[in-house]
Amino acid sequence: MNINKIHHVAIICSDYEKSKNFYVNILGFKSIEETYRKERDSYKLDLEVGDFGQLELFSFNNPPERPSYPEARGLRHLAFEVDDIEKSVKELEDNGVKVEPVRIDEVTGKKFTFFEDPDKLPLELYEK
Repeated sequence: MNINKIHHVAIICSDYEKSKNFYVNILGFKSIEETYRKERDSYKLDLEVGDFGQLELFSFNNPPERPSYPEARGLRHLAFEVDDIEKSVKELEDNGVKVEPVRIDEVTGKKFTFFEDPDKLPLELYEK
């Protein structure tokens, strides 16, 4: 098997419009295509992340909650690379997003921080 890259990450939202606003208007991801699936009464929004990745946002009626804290087994967090972490943190905070203090990765020496999406999905900014 020869896997080239991660194609997309799918996120099920509790409030589709709130999450759509967060990922499009606050994080700045470009909408590729939005699809309403009548048979599921569900929306799917494909978002462009940089030049090589995609996020898919889904709406479902009454999705079950996923435990996050204390850390549960499974996906720990989703990380996004940025050029200037301080500028990115300020943009998030200016939009009312609570951001943890910036830390330094002990292995790489790079700056990083964590914040949450509207469903408390742990997200990370990692400086290039």
